Parts: sequence; C-alpha cells; structure tokens
Amino acid sequence: MPKRTDIHKIMVIGSGPIVIGQAAEFDYAGTQACLALKEEGYEVVLCNSNPATIMTDTTIADKVYMEPLTLEYVAKIVRHERPDAILPGIGGQTGLNLAMQLEKKGILQECQVELLGTSSDSIRQAEDREEFKELCERLGEPVLPSGIADSIETGLEIAESIGYPVVLRPAFTLGGTGGGFADDEQGFRELMKNALALSPTHQVLVEKSIKGYKEIEYEVIRDKNDTAITVCNMENLDPVGIHTRDSFSECPSQTLTDKEYQMLRNSALKIIRALKIEGGCNVQFALDPHSFQYYLIEVNPRVSRSSALASKASGYPIARVSAKIGVGMTLDEIPLANTPAAFEPALDYVVTKMPGFPFYKFADADNRLGTQMKATGEVMGVGRTIEESLLKAIRSLEIGVNHLHMAKFDGQSQEELMEYIPKGTDDRIYAIAELLRLGCASEKIAEATKIDVFFIRKLQNIILEENELKEHVRDEGALYAAKKMGFSDAAIAKLWQMEEEEVFQMRQKAGIVPHYKMIDSCAAEFDSYIPYFYATYEDENESIRSDRQKIIVLGSGPIRIGQGVEFDYATVHCVMTLRECGYEAIVINNNPETVSTDFSISDKLYVEPLTIEDVMHVVDLEQPLGVIVQFGGQTAINLADQLVKRGVKILGTSLENIDRAEDRHAFEKMLHKLNIPQPTGETAVTVEEALVIANKIGYPVLVRPSYVLGGRAMEIVHNDADLKIYMATAVKEISHDAPILVDKYIVGKEMEIDAICDGEQVYIPGIMEHIERAGIHSGDSISVYPAQTVSQKVKDTIVDYAIRIGKGFHFIGLYNIQFIIDKAEQVYVLEVNPRSSRTVPFLSKITGVPMSHVATRCALGHSLKEQGYTEGIRPESQRVFVKAPVFSFAKLRSVDTVLGPEMKSTGEALGGDVTLEKALYKALLASGVKIPTHGNVLLTIADEDKEEGLLIAKRFSAIGYGILATKGTADYLQAHGLYVKTVQKIDAHEEAMENVLDVIRKGYVNYVINTMSQKKEVTMDGFLIRRVAAENSVSCFTSFDTANAMLKVLESMNFTTISMNELADAC
Repeated sequence: MPKRTDIHKIMVIGSGPIVIGQAAEFDYAGTQACLALKEEGYEVVLCNSNPATIMTDTTIADKVYMEPLTLEYVAKIVRHERPDAILPGIGGQTGLNLAMQLEKKGILQECQVELLGTSSDSIRQAEDREEFKELCERLGEPVLPSGIADSIETGLEIAESIGYPVVLRPAFTLGGTGGGFADDEQGFRELMKNALALSPTHQVLVEKSIKGYKEIEYEVIRDKNDTAITVCNMENLDPVGIHTRDSFSECPSQTLTDKEYQMLRNSALKIIRALKIEGGCNVQFALDPHSFQYYLIEVNPRVSRSSALASKASGYPIARVSAKIGVGMTLDEIPLANTPAAFEPALDYVVTKMPGFPFYKFADADNRLGTQMKATGEVMGVGRTIEESLLKAIRSLEIGVNHLHMAKFDGQSQEELMEYIPKGTDDRIYAIAELLRLGCASEKIAEATKIDVFFIRKLQNIILEENELKEHVRDEGALYAAKKMGFSDAAIAKLWQMEEEEVFQMRQKAGIVPHYKMIDSCAAEFDSYIPYFYATYEDENESIRSDRQKIIVLGSGPIRIGQGVEFDYATVHCVMTLRECGYEAIVINNNPETVSTDFSISDKLYVEPLTIEDVMHVVDLEQPLGVIVQFGGQTAINLADQLVKRGVKILGTSLENIDRAEDRHAFEKMLHKLNIPQPTGETAVTVEEALVIANKIGYPVLVRPSYVLGGRAMEIVHNDADLKIYMATAVKEISHDAPILVDKYIVGKEMEIDAICDGEQVYIPGIMEHIERAGIHSGDSISVYPAQTVSQKVKDTIVDYAIRIGKGFHFIGLYNIQFIIDKAEQVYVLEVNPRSSRTVPFLSKITGVPMSHVATRCALGHSLKEQGYTEGIRPESQRVFVKAPVFSFAKLRSVDTVLGPEMKSTGEALGGDVTLEKALYKALLASGVKIPTHGNVLLTIADEDKEEGLLIAKRFSAIGYGILATKGTADYLQAHGLYVKTVQKIDAHEEAMENVLDVIRKGYVNYVINTMSQKKEVTMDGFLIRRVAAENSVSCFTSFDTANAMLKVLESMNFTTISMNELADAC
C-alpha cells in the first residue's frame, strides 16, 4: 500500500539527554526516522532536549524544538504546531512514555493528532506486565511465573509462592533501572523498596529467576500487511542475569541448533503479529541450555537499544524502515541499497559487540554486573570468525588492552581466578583467558561461569595460537595464522619481544595484509556494492578504490564519560562538508550506536579499531590526500603523531602545533611568548619532583596527567600526604610515561570558548560562563551563554587572548580554551585543546554558526573571510541558553557523586528562554532535577563552608522551605536566628530521632546540600549521604554555586511573605 497522503506534518519525540540505559542509539534512530520522513515529503517537527547530538541539528528536521521532555512542554508544542501525527516508537522509553501520556491526558484527541505505527493498545499490551502475560498464555507462549506487586508485603507473598531466587523488574523504567536478583527475604526487602520508588506506576514485576539460561534477542520488523521478518538475532556470551547491553553479544547467534533458531524465530514473529506491532521490535528470550525449554523475557514495542547494533551488524536500517512503515508503506515497497526491505538479511561474517564501562574512571565503583545496566557505550568488531571479531572489538575499546590479556591477572593462581570468575564483572573474560593459559579445562570454567563451553573453547583457540607464536618466532606461517585469527601487531610483537613497527614491516614484505569485505545484508546473493567494509585476512578485496580525491575522517570510538556523542556530531558535520566540497569522505570508526557509523552518511565506512595498525591499512589502500583528526576527540588526536611518522598528512592543525598545545613545556613557552598569564605550575614524573613543585607554588594544587580526556584523574590536592597517594595511583594507572601537571589552584570563575582559526584570522561564536567556580570539570558544570556576570573588560580580554592563541599556535580549524577569572578580574588561561570539544554542538546550535562545517572548510584551505566571517566575536544573542549536566549515579553503586575536576556526567540537557532564571529552570527540569516550589532542604556543611551555607539557608527559609540539618550545621544556623529541625548523624543511636539517611530515604527532603571537608577522614558520612540521595532520586548539590542557581529559579517562581511592621522598618 502506498504511503499516506492525508497527513502532512509529523512530530518525532526524541529520547532526551544521554544516560546509562538510553544513549546515542536513539539519536541514531531518531536521525534516521526524521530523514526517512523528509525523504518521503513530510514536514517533520522534532522535540528533544539534548544539544549534543546530530538529531537536534536544524538540518535533520524542518522544525527543531529543544525543550524539556515533560508532558507540559511537549503538549505546548503539540498545541502550537498541530501536527497530523506523532511517531512514538523512535525516542526510546522516554519518547514512548510521553506519547502515551499525551494520549491519556486527551491532548492528542483535543488537537486531532494520531499515533503512527504501533497502536497505543498494542504498546500497552506489550508494556503492561499482566496484559502481556495473558496474551502469551493465550498464544501458548511460555512466560516466567510472576506477579505484579505494588507494595513490599504483596511482593513478599508473590516471592514465597514462586520460590527464591526471584528477579525484580520495575515497570516503565529504562536500562533495567532499580531491578535485581533477590535470594532471600532480607535481600528482597532492600531491592523492592528502591524498585517501587523508581517505577512511575509504583508497580514491580516479581518473577522466577532463570540465571544460567542463554539470553537470545531477535530484532524483528512487521508492516500492516502482516509481513514480518527477522532482521537478525543476537546471543549473549554471558547467561541470563547480566543486562543484555552489559554483556558481550555475538551476531548472528553461534550456539543455537537449527531447531532452536527456528523455534525462537517462530515465537518472535508470532508475538509481534499478535501484538500488531508496526515497525521495528525487539524480542528477548531465555533458553535452557540443556533442553528446548524457553521463556519470553520481554518485548519492546519500539526501536530499541539493540536496533542500532542490529542495523549496523546486518546493514539493514531498522529505524528508517520503521518510520516508513509508520506512514503506511509496506516492506515490499521500501527499497534498501540492494534488496527490498521484505528480504531477510543473511550474514556471512561474525559481529562481536563489547560494552565499555565507566569503571576505569571510578576506581571505587562496584564492577559486578547484574540486571541493572552500567555500560556507557559499546564497540563492534567484525570478522570471519568469533576469534577475529572478538580481538578486534577488544582493541577498539581503548582501555589500554590490545589483546585478550589484562596485566592485573598476571601471577594469580588458578584458585584465585576460579574464585573471581563466577561473578559477572567487566573484566571476567581476561581472568578466563589467564585460567586457560594456566591449563584449566574449558568445561570447568563453563561450569563456574555458566558461559557456553563453545565460547570458552573459542577463547582457548586464541591461547593456543599464542603458544604457536611463542614456539615459531618470526615464522611467516605462524604470523599469517595469527593475523587471520585477529591478533594485533602489538600483541605479536610482545610475544616475539620486538617492536610493533618491525612486525608491520615484516608483514608488508611477506605480503600479509588484510583485504576488505563488504557488509551487504545479503551474503553476496545479489550483485551489489554497499560502501561498508571490514578487514579480514582472506583473498579478494571488495573495497574498490576510486580515482576521486579522498579524505579520511577518524571517529572517536566508543562513547564514554569525557568523550561522548558530541564528537560524533562534529564527525558527521565534517563528512557532510567534505562531500559538499566534492571530496570522497571516508570514515573509520567502530561504535555501532552512532550516526557516523551509518554507511549512508559517508562515501565509504570502515568498521575498524582506531589503532595505528588498523588505520594505516585503510590509508595504504585508499591513498587519501590527508587525514582529519580534530573531530575524533582525544582518540584521533592521540594517533596524529604516529600517522605523521608514517608519512601521512594531517589536515587542519599540524602535528607540531597540536603538540605545542598538548606538551606542557612547549605550551608554557608559547603562552609566555604571547604574553598570556596562566596559573603557575610545572610538570613532574616522580613523587619527589611533585612534592618540590607543590611546596614551591603553595597548596592547594591542581594535579592532572597530560594527554587525557574528560579531566581523567584530575584532582585538587591540599597537602603532601594526599599528593603522595595521588602520584602513586595516577602514574601507575593512567599516565605511564607522560608527565603529571602540577598547577596552583586558583579560586575563581571558569569560562570557556570554542573558536575557529584559518591560520590567519580567528572567529569566536561565543563565550560560555560556568555557574560552578573553577575546580569542577567543565563537562559537569552548568554552562551559560551569553556570559551573565562578568564585565566587558573580562570579555574583551578573553577575545584578545583567544585571537592571540589561535594565531600564535597557528591553529587551522577548531580549538577550545578554558579560562579562570579571579576576584581582581585577572584572566588566566587554564588549558587549550587543539581540537573539537564537548561544547561545539551546544554553541553551534545556539549561535547558528555551523562550527564543524566552517572548521572543515578551513582545513581544506578556505579562509574565514571567504566563508563570510570577519575576525572577532559574534554579537551576543538576546536569548539566554543554559546547558545542564546529566548524571547516571543511580546506576553506578559505590560511586561518589561529589563533583570535582574529573568529569562524571554522561550527558547534557539544554534550556533556552528570555531570562537566565527561565532558561535555568528549563535546563534543570530537562536534566531530571525536580523543582517543587515548596518542601524541605537538608544541609550538611563542612566547617570551613558554614558562613556561605548560612546565606543559602536564609534564602531557602525566605521562600518557605523547611530546613533540616545535622547537629553541627543546625547549631550554627539556629545561632543565627533560623528555625532548623535537627537530624541525627549516621552513627548516632537515639531511637527518638531519625538519622540523616532516614530522612532522605523516607522522602522528607527535596534537596540535599552537602559540602566536603578537606579533612579526608570525615568524608565517609558525606559519601553515604550523597549515595543515598542518588539512589532515592533526590537532587544532591555538592557545590554552593549549583545550589545558588537552583535558588535563583525557586525565588523567581515564589512570592515573598513579610509583615507590615518589617516593611515599615525597611522603609
């Protein structure tokens, strides 16, 4: 049936800021859907609050609204725009829940808007646990014995009737939030309380635990003609019990018999037909490894997290096809690159997806994996075998590992390792590899971990190949076999005790080089050419080199805290610009979640690890004019040096100038030459050097490693003892050979700019001011444009320094500078990044300057003047914009939520309006902070902060908020005339009074303000307060500046109360 002509304007609701559980995959899905609808001639209106992504770029939809994703704001847009329809299944759980709320509240009926694709009844049937269970029972599909509980008591009754262990799943949450396994009543009570609080419907599913079963997912798609196909299926390496996104996944499944495969496929298709799903859908199964017994775990009646991986793994664009099904098209009418969409993809390769975790950033975090998702990103490796794809995925992760080997397990005994592996952890696979090296039987490991022995034997193959290499040093046959299995040159060099470059040269001489195969969705059944490739050591190269002028753009690898989707945004813009300018744009990246790894974006896409070896193979084949590294974050910048050594031209800022900004001594020398002040400091490699420097410049000092991203391991240190501890850990874990930077910590206001330089002139779209004072990472602070509280003199100085730096360092393209302004309005330069930064998408969108586009043209030799930009700063906007950070602390147990120089946020949200207060309100609301106009605030303030705490408390009291405080803080506030309710400290045992954790858990307080003492020993109480606040969804501010910003919003929403007598006194 042809597409619908009775609708013209369609609204797409995005998924909001990136959090653990709902990340860039929905940006990819939303972008695909918007472009697909525009391609069919519809007007597209997009509503989303995330400034970091390509989805909210004005080129993606006809109208882009960046507003908080709450019912109030989305309803306002619906009433204003009057779309004919809404596409609900593209924006993850957030978008789906909002569409359902709009219908429930009668807004869709009032504005005569229909839901496209899967109907709301079908969505309810799939999302509502009881309705879904009834449907499955009617169809004869096995579901787990379970019950719905709305209280702890009901839950306990259900658990008793099912029998422990049980699993808890709160309704309408994302990424398994609040879920978990309970083995007994005590564990159940603890989990259930949190789960009930996190479910918006106050409902929790309690079901039989099937830990140890295989977890299999099917990505299926159906149209309204009832044509339904399987796009692909995926099998998790880990058994049920670890969230599917936190596990290694193999696509297609590897251990199913044909009978099992067809049985689950038939079940998946039966269920989506019964639910009348229209579009993409994800069906999860648990399969008993010892029988044909299976259970349906859940159905997501929308494009899911797995859809991005399935799309990239199969070359089948699920979100794009789903959008077209939504407007009435059928699978046989939708053309793909080489087949109609009704053709089931066939894969002649293996894809391994590996999750990336934030544990490297949070050493204290609990790295055990469970039903609650913890991964921040993922990579995919593609090869002809499991071994090859797995090893490619391992070296794509950028965790300092280039092979199936992690140094931390060296020297451990079999007993220690056997004790470690039953727990699912982020590094379990490396412990298993070490056991195999020690000769442990694969069956014994399979029994301990419940991982299928098939996968353990695949790991064993890698270990056996290591032994072959050790026995046949410099042997060409052994070298070829190892490369075919996916070994990196670095891993071979280590086994052969030689340099990596030596192995590379030896291979080149022997003609052992990879060939590129195509991901074409049909296993070469049809004659086709899809420019989407992976490397493997086989014959015949399917990547045909054209005679056009080519430029390679390096992506930024997996999304992680400190290097997020902002770099994908910049990469996509760069590629679009290159294509507009007539160049062949080639992308190398390995992240299946993002838009840059969609083969329709670039002329050619290589899914490869971002290591010098893998990048050089593509360079050797394609012979580009040059490589662009400035949009791929620190990942790409760190490759620049090795690329230049191998004779590759870097387009944009030269390696010499990149190093001048990244190398401490060269940087200081250049700033001195340009007469620009910076905080006093020096570099140290040893503990002794660091102590001498710190005592010379005076504490507190800011210490950080060089050549890192996201403020990795940055800390403010107050004394010799803490500095010794810092040096011992930072040098060992992060910095290795690179020196540690030791600077004087200046208390002041932090500001930053992103600028573009063509080598001769500089253009600055705007200056951003951070609400939190210096010392909190720029990615974690609330950022405001235009700057609100600094004088014109300071702004002029910033512009002057930015222009001097751009010209002095001879930057070509983007660069970012962070400044500190002290009380005397002295401006210091804190750091300069010679690349695209996290704030480029935010600044581009709010100023209307397409920074990545302009910077790419500069790198190609087009001057700023030629592009219509004159030197200096763009006039300030009248509208105020605020970027607020978004954290995923509830997902990461044991992580301290206190903010400091090391970045902790996973995403960001935007608020824009005519005043700072209104923009702040929107940004905080969009970032998930609740803003009640009355309530209670709990203060636990360090002694050195009491005066500042008093001013905050007085302002809360003036707008009618109740004040609660621990004894020391309460006494101080009461002595200054405030009414305060005292709560006990954690270790107090007076029965009559509730302690500080109880008042948070019981929901008595709306906000917690907790500042940290510089005395390390009193921080445990503060840590527990912050953790309990995070786990109970209570906003906790560890900086007075953030609390101040919050108060500004509350004060603007409140009316004041004053007696007439006081008024007379005031007069």
